[in-house]
Amino acid sequence: MERLNYRRGDGWRALRGLAEHTDNCSLDHRLLELVKLRASQINGCANCVNLHANRLREAGESEERIQNVVVWWEAICFDEREKAALAWTDSVTLVADTRVPDDVYARVCAHYSETEAIDLTFAICTINVHNRLAVAFRRIPGS
Repeated sequence: MERLNYRRGDGWRALRGLAEHTDNCSLDHRLLELVKLRASQINGCANCVNLHANRLREAGESEERIQNVVVWWEAICFDEREKAALAWTDSVTLVADTRVPDDVYARVCAHYSETEAIDLTFAICTINVHNRLAVAFRRIPGS
């Protein structure tokens, strides 16, 4: 059962503005949705997993790739650039455990410009805020 509707007020408007910024950043829409799906899987956010998997389907992404996001490191359907972004997503999302190690940073820098790395990190941070709100207030998938 949903605890309360957090999607109102100034905080929500500010978060929505950040989400719009990241949605229109230097990175490909499908890559951003893969990253959002991965962070949502890590955070156990059913609402956001459902939302981003459906957005990927609407964008023409294959079921193989959508289903393999959860095991991206061993999946052959992702290229090295995508794997670098997914590794960065894991490390930034789990920052308390990983401390975002230098090898993961080097990997993302090998595939992304400074602007792209910053945009990627803002996208990851933004979906993590959405996940935490949805989990804390028990947002119902599809509502």
